[in-house]
Amino acid sequence: MFEVLVVDDDFRVAEVNAAYVERVPGFRVRATAHNAAQAMAVLEREHVDLMLLDHSLPDETGLSLMGRVRQSGHPTDVIMVTAARDIATVRTAIRYGALQYLVKPFSFPGLRAKLEAYARLRLALDGTEEAEQEQVDRIFSTLRTAAAAPPLPKGQSAPTAELIRRVLRDAAHPLSAHEVAARAGLSRSTAQRYLKRLETSGRLSLTLRYGSTGRPEHRYTWSGR
Repeated sequence: MFEVLVVDDDFRVAEVNAAYVERVPGFRVRATAHNAAQAMAVLEREHVDLMLLDHSLPDETGLSLMGRVRQSGHPTDVIMVTAARDIATVRTAIRYGALQYLVKPFSFPGLRAKLEAYARLRLALDGTEEAEQEQVDRIFSTLRTAAAAPPLPKGQSAPTAELIRRVLRDAAHPLSAHEVAARAGLSRSTAQRYLKRLETSGRLSLTLRYGSTGRPEHRYTWSGR
């Protein structure tokens, strides 16, 4: 479960953003803050994986706060959530290490896509000590490629989709839905729902294996597109 700090000077906007976060499987709002001082106080006493950070705060800018967070050594990741559209702000956010930049106003699917991309990034990074160039390239491309990916249907989560991706990627040969389910520790019906979506989005290659009788068996290969 990823713990999230929502930082926005507008109380109503903070409430809406927090409600959006709670709707995404695998994410939970740890706290909300309405200025930089409150945000720093939360970071000092709580574990926070991700901060959704507005730029326009009453006591200092979001970028200034992010700079202080980095200097203090807090490992919290940051997604900027702001109405600021000028390139100078965007460039500085990148320089300070913001993983994503979401321009207000935005809809729930827009934020959900960013959070699901973040979940995929964390899954790719966590537990990895060393990486070959191919894996490094895949890690760096996670956030970029996910921005163009269609949102997951209701009831599906990015961590489960990533689990199925890893099962297929690591397989030495095409797998059936039953084999994917067994390796991922999921029910066959759950695996089939995810496989159908991934195949529709062009990320899987589908082949048919014909037996002596009955319907052909669907077998899946990760295409990486």
